[in-house]
Amino acid sequence: MEQWGQGAGLTVALDALVVEGWLEASLAALGEERGYIDSLNVFPVPDGDTGTNMFLTLESACAAVQQVCEDASALSTTASLADIAAAMSQGALLGARGNSGVILSQILRGVAAVLAEMPPGSTFDAALVRAALRRASDDAYDAVAEPVEGTILTVARAAATGADAHPGDDVVGVVRAAAAAAEEALARTPDQLPVLRDAGVVDAGGQGLVVVYDALLDIVTGVRRSRALRRARPPVRTPVPEHAQEPAAASYEVMFLIDADSEGMTALRAGLEPLGDSLVVTGSPPLWSVHVHVDDAGAAIEAALEVGRPQRIRVTYLPAAPRPTPAKAAGPLTRGLVAVAHGPGVAALLDEQGVTTVPARPRRRPSTAELLDGIARCGSAEVVLLPSDSDTLAVAEAAAEEARRTGLRISVIPTRSIVQSLAAVAVHDPAARFDDDVVAMSRASGATHYGAITVASREAFTSAGPCHPGDVLGLADGDIVEVGDSEFPVALAILGRMLSTGGELITVVTGEGAQPDWVAALEEWVALHHPGTEVVVIDGGQALWPLILGVE
Repeated sequence: MEQWGQGAGLTVALDALVVEGWLEASLAALGEERGYIDSLNVFPVPDGDTGTNMFLTLESACAAVQQVCEDASALSTTASLADIAAAMSQGALLGARGNSGVILSQILRGVAAVLAEMPPGSTFDAALVRAALRRASDDAYDAVAEPVEGTILTVARAAATGADAHPGDDVVGVVRAAAAAAEEALARTPDQLPVLRDAGVVDAGGQGLVVVYDALLDIVTGVRRSRALRRARPPVRTPVPEHAQEPAAASYEVMFLIDADSEGMTALRAGLEPLGDSLVVTGSPPLWSVHVHVDDAGAAIEAALEVGRPQRIRVTYLPAAPRPTPAKAAGPLTRGLVAVAHGPGVAALLDEQGVTTVPARPRRRPSTAELLDGIARCGSAEVVLLPSDSDTLAVAEAAAEEARRTGLRISVIPTRSIVQSLAAVAVHDPAARFDDDVVAMSRASGATHYGAITVASREAFTSAGPCHPGDVLGLADGDIVEVGDSEFPVALAILGRMLSTGGELITVVTGEGAQPDWVAALEEWVALHHPGTEVVVIDGGQALWPLILGVE
């Protein structure tokens, strides 16, 4: 999204692109910070999954919004703001995970409620931001049976208060004030919760919400700042005295969706409150999401059955309870590869080599659930996961974290292009030790430069200058470095850049839109300018990228 600037008179149309852009930026940022946020997790139980749960919750909201946008595009229309708000709300509700994830879902639902009330033609302005953040905070507090300060709730309320207190009506200033207030409140959380102070960390859920609100600031300013510069000082974990933290009273986390009316949910709240703590109820008739920590999981489910029809019931052992031995994968101890594949040709090639593939659809990365399905289909106790592009890397890490909970041994090799995944697969040795195999595959993928050409779909300012719809873009190692009006000359320029430091093997993956004579012309050019360099051609059939190039 182009930079909006900082003028007080700024007006930006409130539409699906604004909302979708914020959600996608938030998801990308949470993906980067997921592991760090997990490391902060000591309250309400130190199970180390707050960042992962918030990521999965937001991913579900993003997927629902993307689906609505795709459905509208298929009908040659634009998704309405009301449709986007409804999808965002429902997606967050259905995908909510863990205590902080459920609260985040309620925050998103609060924002969605304000968006749904906006008339057509509204602008993204300061009044909207103030109303959305206040509704998000109020709804989050209402969802928690016993609100605790020094948590994500405190950060949400501080952001709303900061937005209200800003004297101007420029949207950038209001969002900046909200983000700053959220960060200040986060820094104070150790003063409000002794368990945080003793562990030397800030609240994990609050840190996650700061990331989400920072992403909104990035969107309205058009400047994506380095996360490392904004992040609070990494936690210095000090030993927690035995008397400083009592063992968790509850042994299980119980979550479920339930169909019930408002009266039924009032009764369910009353029935669950005596059973445990961390009770959070979000949603509205007829569908609700319930999260609670209890000693007796069966009693919690029985209470739900008395008022409605629970579904997607999930019971998780908490750290205070004895953990069962992790389940092992069925069958012998084998090692499998799971790779995201762009195009049917590449998928077929990988399938022939025994790799389990997860298809990447145009303009949409695979979800965590799709990667987990690939891991399950692999059927191995040891798995190497190859995401094949930068956008999927965070999702792959989240999927690996989830799969490890079942006892699987998983490593993610951060391949940022399908050619890097192919290079990794080429050196895979199932007979080698797991760590040795991962190191060899990582070295092979890391030694592979990658490039590609595609066609711009909208105006933007790139590192190679401005581009317009229809311009050909050339990318090298993830950066746009060439802008032209014809595919083949741009491809040659990209390949020349990649070979400037030498290369022994060139991989050319052709996609939709590639012309038959391109490959022969590339091979002639390589033979003339880089004799002795081998060229391997794969008919990938991927959309949007006529050529993907790799140089080893």
